[in-house]
Amino acid sequence: MNREGRLAHSSLAQLTLARVREFLREPDAVFWTFAFPLLLAAGLGIAFRNRPPETPRIAVVAEHDAAGIGERLAAAGLLVRILPDTAAARELRTGRVALVVQPLAGGGVEYRYDQTRADARGARFLADDAVQRGAGRTDPVPIEDRLVSERGSRYIDFLLPGLLGMTIMGSGVWGVGWVIVEARRRKLLKRLAATPMSRSEFLGSFLLMRLVLLVLEMVVLLGFGAWAFGVPVRGSFAQLMLITVFAALSFSALGLLVASRVRTTEGVQGLMNLVMLPMWVFSGVFFSATNFPDVMQPLVQALPLTALNDALRANMLEAADWSEIVPELGILAVWLVVSFTAALKLFRWR
Repeated sequence: MNREGRLAHSSLAQLTLARVREFLREPDAVFWTFAFPLLLAAGLGIAFRNRPPETPRIAVVAEHDAAGIGERLAAAGLLVRILPDTAAARELRTGRVALVVQPLAGGGVEYRYDQTRADARGARFLADDAVQRGAGRTDPVPIEDRLVSERGSRYIDFLLPGLLGMTIMGSGVWGVGWVIVEARRRKLLKRLAATPMSRSEFLGSFLLMRLVLLVLEMVVLLGFGAWAFGVPVRGSFAQLMLITVFAALSFSALGLLVASRVRTTEGVQGLMNLVMLPMWVFSGVFFSATNFPDVMQPLVQALPLTALNDALRANMLEAADWSEIVPELGILAVWLVVSFTAALKLFRWR
């Protein structure tokens, strides 16, 4: 290696080490990168832990054979209240009951419920089954139930890869963009520009810093998920590392681009929120990105956080083959190349 090459190598290493030290000296950055995702995972994991579904609350209008219908529903394990018609309507309107059963004069029943509520639709079928069986209905086909509980199908199993993706995005964009703008505001970039360091070395040190911290982020969050909730990692560790490395570099490059010309911390804060907020909403962190209409899917699937979350879930929950994550890696690679190239051209030292 010639003298220029050794100098470049030494400059890049020293700059990367300085970036890591700079990050670790900021308690706020350490909290939001490591502690906040753990608290969020713990809170949501406990709130949405696997548990039996809540028993539907049903109101029976106090007319005709209300007592008999109420007994049939109660025998099926449903929570039943016999109320006057106006009181039952008020309970349904305020959401205190999921279903109102109206006994009819001819022996039939009328069900009143809001079809947009999943619990109301479930209560309707449970109540009707209890009423029909109580009236003597029998099933012509024998059935058996086999109850299965599998790791990977719970909400926390879906959530944890999304939280890891959100953490990688946030620490990449914020951890890079904020530091650069703060250094520009304090005139540090102007001084660094006078050194033998090249622009690519300076910007590349931020990407390498993110790779160093990436290992810590993965170990902390995935280790907590496995220890506290038994979240599986069914795919290969090499594949998981490749996914997260691509993601860390992509979001760090995006942070570089966002901060390439901004002069104030208020300005970069607004830009970073503008970049990340759509991905928090559309990229499937807390619920599936496929919930959005088909017309929006091309845009949703092109977002880097969507690609990252899909790849993480494919690895952790489905043990996907390498070929199955190639499209997601391709999207992340495009964001990396475009963002870093644009940042190099637009970066302002003053």
